[in-house]
Amino acid sequence: MIVVAGEALIDIVDGHERPGGGPFNTARALGRLGVPVGFLGRLSTDARGRRLAALLEGDGVGLQLSSLGPEPTTIARASVDAAGVAVYAFDVAGTSAPSLLPAAVPADLGPEVEAVHAGTLGLVLEPMASTLMQVLDRERGRRVVILDPNVRPGLIDDGAYRARLRQAIAMSDIVKASETDIAWIFGTDDYEKAAAAMLAEGARLVVVTLGARGAFALHGSSSVQVPAPRVEVVDTIGAGDAFGAALAAWMHGHHALHPGFRLTEKDLRAVLAYACLVASLTCARAGAEPPTRAQVLAASARGGARQVGR
Repeated sequence: MIVVAGEALIDIVDGHERPGGGPFNTARALGRLGVPVGFLGRLSTDARGRRLAALLEGDGVGLQLSSLGPEPTTIARASVDAAGVAVYAFDVAGTSAPSLLPAAVPADLGPEVEAVHAGTLGLVLEPMASTLMQVLDRERGRRVVILDPNVRPGLIDDGAYRARLRQAIAMSDIVKASETDIAWIFGTDDYEKAAAAMLAEGARLVVVTLGARGAFALHGSSSVQVPAPRVEVVDTIGAGDAFGAALAAWMHGHHALHPGFRLTEKDLRAVLAYACLVASLTCARAGAEPPTRAQVLAASARGGARQVGR
């Protein structure tokens, strides 16, 4: 089982409400890919929060680790540019997602939990950020820790986040980041150099998503890069989350989610190809709507996402 920790919220895109939040999207994607998954976060008891909970459960995500509260559901306002890329602004003060407290986290996640996945606003908004840093610190070495920074510059206004993020990288076994994340965190476009720095800080596997150019991975002395399948992009909302979920799903399916895991170069190419396919299928749909395992298998049998329409 994989525990995904962080926020669930509502995206308002061009006036239309859609469920969202990086961890929420990741948990749903894992559920659709057939992986046992639980969501660790705070949900509102308002109508939006009930909708988010129902969607998680509908995709097979367990809510036993979730807490409920009367705070209104957190809102992200997204606008999509001509290339289909979303830009976000947030309404967070006094809302549900940031209100996750340490008391809401069980002292023991249970032996069935293979990995803990965290990131996005989960490492930004307090008190949720401090709560999740405690979880990562407690769980590292006991199970695989997966970090997806998914940096949201419009919400970050102090240097504390950079320090917290570097600390989280040092706690993580797997770091999945975009080129944009890398540039913001390390101040460089040299993602290979940044990946090597993250390995030196403690990560075992670093994966960098490159948009339409595919993805890059560094693990030990092995580095690989694979192209992305061709697809007609509707928008990129949730594509990075779907990629990260697929990465974890592949490792779960290949019994590699354990501390000290080792992947061959062939493994790295396979996991990147799978994650790129899942992300591409998500880009072919409006909003964060990742494919199911059956849809991914069907697309793969047909030769990849290039044959998948809207």
